[in-house]
Amino acid sequence: MKNYRNLTSEEIQLLQSQACFAGDWSKIYVTDAFDARHVHSTRFSGVVKLGGFNRTFELAGGMTKHSGLYHATLHNVEIGDDCCIENVKNYIANYRIGDGCFIENVDIILTDGPTSFGNGVEASVMNETGGREVMFYDRLSAQQAYVMALYRHRGKAIENLRKMIREYADSVTSDTGTIGDNVTIADAGYIKNVRIGSYAKIEGYSRLKNGSINSNSTAPVHIGVGVIGDDFVICSGSSVDDSVTFSRCFIGQCVKLGHGYSASDSLFFSNCQGENGEACAIFAGPFTVTHHKSTLLIAGMFSFMNAGSGSNQSNHMYKLGPIHQGIMERGAKTASDSYILWPARIGAFSLVMGRHTNHQDTSNLPFSYLIEDQNTTYIMPGINLHSVGTIRDAQKWPRRDARKDPEQLDCINYNLLSPYTIRKMIRGCGILRELKAISGPYSDAYAYQSGKIRRSSLEKGLDLYGLAIDKFMGNSLISRLQRFEPKNLEELHSILRPTSPIGLGKWLDLSGLLAPKTEVSRLLDDVESGAVKDVEMVNERFREMFDNYYDYEWTWAVEQFRDWYGVDITEASPEYLMSMVRRWRESVVKLDEILIEDAHKEFSLSMMTSFGADGDAESLKADFENVRGSSFENNAFVRSLREHIEKKTALEKAALQILENITE
Repeated sequence: MKNYRNLTSEEIQLLQSQACFAGDWSKIYVTDAFDARHVHSTRFSGVVKLGGFNRTFELAGGMTKHSGLYHATLHNVEIGDDCCIENVKNYIANYRIGDGCFIENVDIILTDGPTSFGNGVEASVMNETGGREVMFYDRLSAQQAYVMALYRHRGKAIENLRKMIREYADSVTSDTGTIGDNVTIADAGYIKNVRIGSYAKIEGYSRLKNGSINSNSTAPVHIGVGVIGDDFVICSGSSVDDSVTFSRCFIGQCVKLGHGYSASDSLFFSNCQGENGEACAIFAGPFTVTHHKSTLLIAGMFSFMNAGSGSNQSNHMYKLGPIHQGIMERGAKTASDSYILWPARIGAFSLVMGRHTNHQDTSNLPFSYLIEDQNTTYIMPGINLHSVGTIRDAQKWPRRDARKDPEQLDCINYNLLSPYTIRKMIRGCGILRELKAISGPYSDAYAYQSGKIRRSSLEKGLDLYGLAIDKFMGNSLISRLQRFEPKNLEELHSILRPTSPIGLGKWLDLSGLLAPKTEVSRLLDDVESGAVKDVEMVNERFREMFDNYYDYEWTWAVEQFRDWYGVDITEASPEYLMSMVRRWRESVVKLDEILIEDAHKEFSLSMMTSFGADGDAESLKADFENVRGSSFENNAFVRSLREHIEKKTALEKAALQILENITE
């Protein structure tokens, strides 16, 4: 708490001689570190509190500026130590400004309160006409937003969640704005009712109105040239630059928006990227990426998604307006010039190519291709397990998590194979077998969800799903054995028993968090009853689900050993478990060999087209190798697959050794 005093008569005289003016000098308070020599051409109004001016700012190109006030008008403003405020065209009013701030060449910075600084604003996601509004605030997680958007059938829970958020918004409502420590605001326009966190760098924006910029020292926020934003929250580590326009948007941690992107009524959660294109009423879960000017994302829910150039969706059919919605489950992506007519639901880790207008629901056929041929959707179940791109995506997401803030809002589980996807594969196998039984094993194609599945695709899908199920179940078993290393049969059966009763039944993907449906329902019950009283408690419960994932996963896996393989794994013999370990290793190797074969296509002669310009066959090969790598076997990703096989082979031996050493 700083100690303030009134100005001395000598200080007032000096300030007046330096073209300063105040309506009432008795309302100007300063600390003992204050030095009037560094205040020139400044007009004071209302109550103003000033710190010391002892710092020199070093600017790009070697320029230096001493802290102080120069050519500014201040009304009801508190300024910390060592700030430089220069060339304010209009005025700064009703703000507390922290230490070490640099504010230069701005139009106006104003709080016209009371205001909640963007907290409590609603975004009409997925349905432009309303009905799925998400009320956002400083600490909104993807999981809270998922429940608020999709669980409208739990009306009391949604009502209580919204009440909690309004209470938070009320707690931050003020008629005085804040600018944290070491903030830079330069060469910019209009700021009204915006709360700015420490270490933010805001340069060249056009307008920012009614929002919070939750920057901090570990994860600063950057706002760049030409940005226009109304009714927003921007979380730590994010960057919004290059003439981006947005309204009624929540921008989560480490989101990057740039190159003229525009968005309205949309939510962007951790590590999303948007450039050039447009978003309207979207729920962009973690790692939703769109880079292309011709791409429109509208009225959909996405996560771990990459939108190809020209991707587009329609949310109305010229009847009752833009009321239709779509969901692309985690990892689903679109090829260039794809189109989907909502409503539709695309299964996890699927690829959409072409135009699709028949409202497919492939949620129980994950890892599929949806390919359009003469206005018909052809579904290739499980084929994306065959694609090297899928594995590369799964590996890159954890590496690209740029969050440095110790308080991470979103719970993100990166597992490609999980109870969520494996349950869908099991259901998918049932669907494919049923289609085969109904239409006959020798049909050329099978009708499913207004689309078709060719016989060869159906058989391939069954094989790939079977391999993935074996791989996941083996992964769970081996992880359990390695975690506890039982020495005898009693210990073995003990560690194979679930340590948690939670995990049975259906699993959900709550925009990054994989969790049993029972736990989500229990949380909503507690929200309805009032046992969960505030938004922080809600986030803590989601974090608890995240932290206990592997215990919940094993509980689910034990059930699937019984249902899928017909074995009570908790009483299985070491010999049976060894057979499962060998089966696991075979599935891993087969899938990796399929991926290696798929990767080999990138080194075919056709892929060398356009290399070696103006040369002969030798220069073509040399140019290709210098750009893409010396050989297929030396490719970094191919090497990683080979190493993966070696590691899993060694893991198999270690697991078998544990089981061989089991005594009665």
